[in-house]
Amino acid sequence: MNHRAETHGAIDAIWRIESPRLIAALTRMVGDVGVAEELAQDALVIALESWPTAGVPEKPGAWLMSTAKHRAIDVLRRGKRLQEKQALLGRELEVQQELGVPEMEAVLDETPIPDDLLRLVFIACHPVLSMDARVALTLRLLGGLTTDEIAHAFLVPEPTIAQRIVRAKRTLAEAHVPFEVPVAAELGERLAAVLEVIYLIFNEGYSASAGDDWTRPALCEDALRLGRVLAELMPAEAEVHGLVALMELQASRLGARVGPSGEPVLLLDQNRGAWNQLLIRRGLAALARAERAGGPLGPYAVQASIAACHARARTADATDWPRIAALYDALAQLTPSPVVELNRAMAVAMAYGPKAGLEVVDALADDPALRSYYLLPNVRGDLLFRLGRLPEARSEFERAAELAPNERQKQVLLSRVASCG
Repeated sequence: MNHRAETHGAIDAIWRIESPRLIAALTRMVGDVGVAEELAQDALVIALESWPTAGVPEKPGAWLMSTAKHRAIDVLRRGKRLQEKQALLGRELEVQQELGVPEMEAVLDETPIPDDLLRLVFIACHPVLSMDARVALTLRLLGGLTTDEIAHAFLVPEPTIAQRIVRAKRTLAEAHVPFEVPVAAELGERLAAVLEVIYLIFNEGYSASAGDDWTRPALCEDALRLGRVLAELMPAEAEVHGLVALMELQASRLGARVGPSGEPVLLLDQNRGAWNQLLIRRGLAALARAERAGGPLGPYAVQASIAACHARARTADATDWPRIAALYDALAQLTPSPVVELNRAMAVAMAYGPKAGLEVVDALADDPALRSYYLLPNVRGDLLFRLGRLPEARSEFERAAELAPNERQKQVLLSRVASCG
């Protein structure tokens, strides 16, 4: 690899780490996340032009921040964009433009970066945006991913992702979304929306909803990075630690979830010696932090407790299934849903036998939310198989294969069809 290619690789790695801080600080200054991202991109372009020759600075993050700030000051002092953006930026931008350079630097530096990052998290996941837009914007602004990388991860055409991001930034500007953390009365609901976005990103990596791959580990890594940052920014929030614990513990199994040919390996068949022990320790530590926060555990922490039961069991047979069934009972009280009930059915079957589990599943048969959900016939087929009712099991597995959105999932289900004879 030549020197220029090495430098570009270093810039890419630095950008992923520093761009969220950069965009957050610039958004505080200009009041518009779209303009802030453009200024940050300007700094990146300058780095790509100068660093291959001059070398990577000792403190690259500070270099990018300084360059972007000076670009922002130049833009504001010249009045560039002022007329076209004045309605969006309002009085704050006018005041900033009237300041001289020293005063402008003071404005830029008066708020610590962690506060800026937290504000950016809540902007990227704002309820005024659709869920697809929140996911794309979060990965773009906080994950440091390009539109091409986001598109590839979600198997969506790049122009579609680019449109989502442009529209999201325009929507935020037109709605005059303030650059602030929600007040206490709104924080719980808004934080739940943020956690939902991060976990959606993780889940798409953990169990891909479409395409030929069973997992997309890079997306799990992006979600984990976002979750860890949020945990540092909001250390007193138990559910933030609960989500981080859940993602760490589930991510610990990623290496064992895929066989040599890319085929899925289900939980009870996995080689537990291949589970990542560092991630398990991190997950258990995050769960302990959630528990120390006091009060009843939230949905993410309860799910993390379920994952912890699996992580602590050296073998599948040693799993504490009665405790897992009890935790699913608690989860069903917190977030009642047919999907939670379906998972509870499997835990009940493992703890008390397939007949008990089948009773729970059969109560869900007419739920419209599960009508096209492949896991309902999959779970029912598994329980029927264990009861020796093979023709019924075969029929359920065939239906599950028809509904499965992922090619790897289809292959597993068709193998279950064959196992029924």
